[in-house]
Amino acid sequence: MTETKVQGATGLFFDEFEIGQSWTSPARTITEADVVLFAGISGDFNPLHTDEEYSKRTQFGGRIFHGPGVFAVATGLESRLGIKEGTAIAFLGMQWNLRGPVRIGDTIRVEQSVAALKPSSSKPDRGVVTFDVAVLNQKDEVCQEGQWLVMFKRAQ
Repeated sequence: MTETKVQGATGLFFDEFEIGQSWTSPARTITEADVVLFAGISGDFNPLHTDEEYSKRTQFGGRIFHGPGVFAVATGLESRLGIKEGTAIAFLGMQWNLRGPVRIGDTIRVEQSVAALKPSSSKPDRGVVTFDVAVLNQKDEVCQEGQWLVMFKRAQ
């Protein structure tokens, strides 16, 4: 199939993905500001995230970053790979598991690989890529993991 680049598209088209292909994102350190901003934007002021004295008495021994906040940061880190730039049509869904806490001061990254490819049977200009995705901390511990389904344009 001949590839026609879309104006401003620097990402990969559906046809350019291969099962097993993988990427590692840049890393980012989680800060106090991340916790405060996510609490404000989400309205989740659970003391596990916002009260050091309370959270010291939990199994975590101190405050942790919100699980959905980690997911949000992971989507941003993954976007820095550029593989979706101008070629992704839609994020279709996910299956996601929280495996361990992310603490203030942890540095996280995303490791992602192509698990499955499914061309659309009803719309030949697109297809769905299933990615295996893991968020790891600086100790290489998996904090969150699962699969993301993303619809991409096909090369035309």
